[in-house]
Amino acid sequence: MNILLTGSDGFIGKHLHNHLTKKYKLINIDKISGYDLLTCDLHYQADLVIHLAGLSGVRDSLNNPEEYWKQNVIASQRLFDFFSDTRILYASSSTAWEPWRNPYAMSKYSIEQIAPENSLGMRFTTVYGPNAKPDMLIPRILRNDVQYINTNHKRDFIHIDDLIRAIDLLMIENVKGVIDIGTGHTHELVDLVDYFHIDCERKIGGLNERLDNKADTTTLNRLGWKPKINLYNYLKENRNVNWSKFERPFG
Repeated sequence: MNILLTGSDGFIGKHLHNHLTKKYKLINIDKISGYDLLTCDLHYQADLVIHLAGLSGVRDSLNNPEEYWKQNVIASQRLFDFFSDTRILYASSSTAWEPWRNPYAMSKYSIEQIAPENSLGMRFTTVYGPNAKPDMLIPRILRNDVQYINTNHKRDFIHIDDLIRAIDLLMIENVKGVIDIGTGHTHELVDLVDYFHIDCERKIGGLNERLDNKADTTTLNRLGWKPKINLYNYLKENRNVNWSKFERPFG
C-alpha cells in the first residue's frame, strides 16, 4: 500500500513515519523539507492519505490567525481536492469541540467541515513523548522547568506510542466522520505539579482555551484499543534523565 503522509517531519509525523516505513511505501510531504502543501506537486498515486501537516498551538494562533487559516484550512482544501476519491485520515484537535475559543480551534473545526465524505478526522488531545515541543507542559515537568500552570485546566494526556497504535488501527477500520483520540481520562494540572513538588506560578486560565479536553473513547474502545502508557509512571521514569532527547528536532 502506498501512503501519502503530510507533516512527516513534525512531532507526530516523525514518529508515525518511523512506524509506517517498516510496512508500507511512504510519500512524505513536509514544509520543513521544502514541500509546501499550498504549492507543491500533488500528482502522486496513493492508496491512503494521512494528513498531519499544519500549524498547531492556541497561543500562536491568537497572534497570527490569518496564517493559521492559510496553512491549516486552505492547504487542507487543496489536498482534499486532489485526493477526493482516496481515503484520508487527517489531524484535527480536541479544540474543535469549541471552535469559538481561538483561531487554531476554528481552523481545525473548519477542516472538518470541508473534509471529503470518505475521510476521518482525528481529534487528538494533548500528546506527549520523546521529541515533543519543549515548551509543552510534560517536557517542562521532565526538566523541572514549569513557569506557570492554569489551576482551572484539566488535560487528557496521551503518549505518542498510544496515539500511533490508534492511528494504525484506524487505517484498517472503516470509520468515517470524526473521532477523539485520547485516553478518556483527564488530569488536573495543579495535581501534576503538586505531585512532583514543582514550584511555579498558578493562575486562572482565560476563555480562549478549553478547560477540559477529555476524549470520548467509546469508538476506539469498541475497536479494541486502550491506552497502555500511564502518565505518572512515564514522568517518574523519565524525570532527571538526558533532556536532550526531549528537544526538537527528531534527527
